[in-house]
Amino acid sequence: MNDKTHRFWRSAWQCLLGSIVVALLTFVCFQLQLNLATTSLLYLIVVVLVSLVGGFVSSAFVSFIAVLCLSYFFAPPIFSFRDEPLDVVALIAFLGTALVITSLMSRHKRTEEVLHEQASLLDLTHDTVFVRDINDVITYWNHGAEELYGWTKEEGIGKVSHQLMQTVFPAPPEEINAELLRTGRWEGELVHTKRNGTQVIVASRWSLQRDKKGLPAAILETNNDITEHKRAEDALLKAQAELAHVARVTTIGELTASIAHEVNQPLSAIVANGNACLQWLAARVPNLDEAREAARRIIRDGNRASEVIGRIRALVKKGDTEKMPLDINDIIREIASLTHSEIQKYGVVLKMNLAPGLPRVLGDRIQLQQVILNLLMNGIEAMNTVTDRAREMLIRSSQHEPDQVLVAVQDSGIGIDSQNLDKIFDTFYTTKSQGMGMGLAISRSIVENHGGKLWVTPNDGPGAAFQFTLLQYR
Repeated sequence: MNDKTHRFWRSAWQCLLGSIVVALLTFVCFQLQLNLATTSLLYLIVVVLVSLVGGFVSSAFVSFIAVLCLSYFFAPPIFSFRDEPLDVVALIAFLGTALVITSLMSRHKRTEEVLHEQASLLDLTHDTVFVRDINDVITYWNHGAEELYGWTKEEGIGKVSHQLMQTVFPAPPEEINAELLRTGRWEGELVHTKRNGTQVIVASRWSLQRDKKGLPAAILETNNDITEHKRAEDALLKAQAELAHVARVTTIGELTASIAHEVNQPLSAIVANGNACLQWLAARVPNLDEAREAARRIIRDGNRASEVIGRIRALVKKGDTEKMPLDINDIIREIASLTHSEIQKYGVVLKMNLAPGLPRVLGDRIQLQQVILNLLMNGIEAMNTVTDRAREMLIRSSQHEPDQVLVAVQDSGIGIDSQNLDKIFDTFYTTKSQGMGMGLAISRSIVENHGGKLWVTPNDGPGAAFQFTLLQYR
C-alpha cells in the first residue's frame, strides 16, 4: 500500500468515526431536548477534536454532517430541512465557524509537523544544538547534546545551561553577552563539564533570536567538540617549541667562535684595567682618581660580558612561550649586538633603518629573537662567497598596515633561484651542505603563531629580502 492510498483510507476511517460520534451526540441531545445553540456548541467541540486527530477533509466532512443534523433534528420545524431564516443564518454561522476552526487546526498541525521534522533533522547532526531563553534556561536539547554531555532531553530542558555544564568562559560573561546583544552572534571556545565529570572543549556559536518587537527572546547555541583537536594542537606546539630550541642551540653552536671573541674582549679589558688599578694604588703616592676610573671601566666591561652571556642563556633556555608587549627595535638591536663579531668576521657592513615610535607588538621575546637571528645568519652566509661587491646587509622596521609592524632583512648575496622561492620554507629543504632545513620553516611557524606572515622577495639588484609582519599590541 503506497502512501497516497494509506492517507485515503486513514481519512475515510476518520470520516466514519466522526460521523458515528456526531450520530451518538445527536441522539443524546435529541433525547435531552437541548436547544439549537447548546447542540451547536457541542458539535463544535466534536469538530475541534476531529481537527486535532484528523485532517482537513475529515474535519470538513464532520462539519457538514453536523450542519445537516442541526437542520433536521434541532432547527424548527424538526425532521425537515425547511428552516426559518434566522435558523438558516445560525446554521451558516455554525458551518463557517466549523470550517474556520478546521482550517486553523489544520494549519497548526502542519506547522507542528514542520517543526517536528526540523527538530528531527537537528537530532541527526553530531553537533550539540540547544536553545535557551534570555535567562539561559534550556528549552530545546537535541540528540547530539544528549550524546556529548550525558543528560537526556528530559533532564536538560528546564535547567540553566551554564550551571548545568559548569561553563568556563574565555572572557567575562558580561562582555560576551554584550557582544551577543550588539551583533546578534558570538563565537569562541568554551570548557564544559559533562555529566560524568569530565571536561570537554567546544567551539561554540551563539545566535540571538528577537521577537516581533525586537526584544531578545532566545539564544540558539551550537557546540562542536574540539577536545582532541586542541590536544593535538598543543602537542604540535610543544613539538615545534622543541625543534625551535634545537635550532637555537645549533645556531649558537655555529656562533661559538664569535661569541667567545665577543666575551673575550671585555674580559681582556677587565684584566688590563685591574692591573692598571693595582699600579695606581701601588704608587708611592696612590693616584685614587685614576684607580677609581679603572674600577669604573672594570664594572662597565663586566656588565658588557654579562649582557652577552645573558643573551646567550636566554636563547638556549628551554621554557614555555610567554607573549608580552615588546619593542621590535630593541629585539633587532639585541641580535645585532650578539652577532657583531660574526658580522665583522665575514666583512659585512650592517646598516639599520629602524622607524622610531613604532607601536609595540605582542610576542615572545626569545622566539622573535630566534627569527631575526636566523634571517641575519642566512644573509651573512648568502654573502660569504661574494667577492666582486660590498657585502651589505640592511635591517628595516616600519609601520606596514594600521595594525601591523614590518621587519625586513635584506642582503646583497647570491640571491634565491626563482624556482626555489616556494620551497625554501618547507621543512628539511636546504641549499646548505651542512644545513638541517629547519631554520626558515621554524621561523615561518613562529611568525604565523604571532598572527603575522613571513615571505621572501628577490632584490632589484643582487641578493634577497626576507620580510615578516607582526600584529601590533592593542
